[in-house]
Amino acid sequence: MKPTIFALAAAATAAVMMTAAPVSAGKNVAASGQFTGASDHITTGGVSIVKTANGGAVVILDSDFSLDGAPDPRVGFGVDGAYKDASDLGELTSKTGVQVYIVPPSVNVDDFNEVYIWCRKFSVPLGVAALK
Repeated sequence: MKPTIFALAAAATAAVMMTAAPVSAGKNVAASGQFTGASDHITTGGVSIVKTANGGAVVILDSDFSLDGAPDPRVGFGVDGAYKDASDLGELTSKTGVQVYIVPPSVNVDDFNEVYIWCRKFSVPLGVAALK
């Protein structure tokens, strides 16, 4: 049985609650990194990948996250400098602050070593965080 959007949202909320101190301090953090800007954009702040109790995962942009702006910014994953379209997690909901993106079951976070803020309109990275 596939989880409902409500179950996924509850898992994401639980993941955020478990990592209330800086996000990277939580023991369920699978990987984390710091954004650097790309394509002449300023992107800063931290990001964490948190594995949830139900086997899923969420991407959490930390409270210090900031993007200077761009059309059609998306959140997704990449490998070794290459963004992967199939990893798209959705539209960036805010240019600043804490945000949570549910990773769909079709995306295995272990297959990636970067989180991207990606401009879909121009197919360019706006920011990249190498995961550790």
